[in-house]
Amino acid sequence: MGQLAEFTGNHPYLVLGLFGAWGAVMFYELRLKARGITQVSATDAVKLINKGAIVVDVRNTDAYETGHIVNARNIPLAGLPDKLLKHKKKVLLTVCDTGANSGKAVNLLRKTGCEKVFSLKDGLRGWQGENYPLVK
Repeated sequence: MGQLAEFTGNHPYLVLGLFGAWGAVMFYELRLKARGITQVSATDAVKLINKGAIVVDVRNTDAYETGHIVNARNIPLAGLPDKLLKHKKKVLLTVCDTGANSGKAVNLLRKTGCEKVFSLKDGLRGWQGENYPLVK
């Protein structure tokens, strides 16, 4: 213990830098935890779907009919919270064309108490970019 005190006395700037770096890492980690992960890649989305996640396509009906993920439910953004209240405990994956509206859907659903809600990063464009299929 005496060596630690001696080192601290001889190298105050080094010790201060160490504590500063530790504080920065803690701040970053706490901020990430507070925000929560909301977007998942297409590959991670497939894993969620295989584990039983409910896929919710928040696009309008016309866009949904042009192509969607297998077994996806079409629930436009406006009616979203009311129709998914009974699925609060399940994993939900929201999908749109680019990921913007599905991100809004995640925030909306998390405010209603759904905790396991994720958005497909880059939407269906990212999905198709990974060569995953769509059905009509």
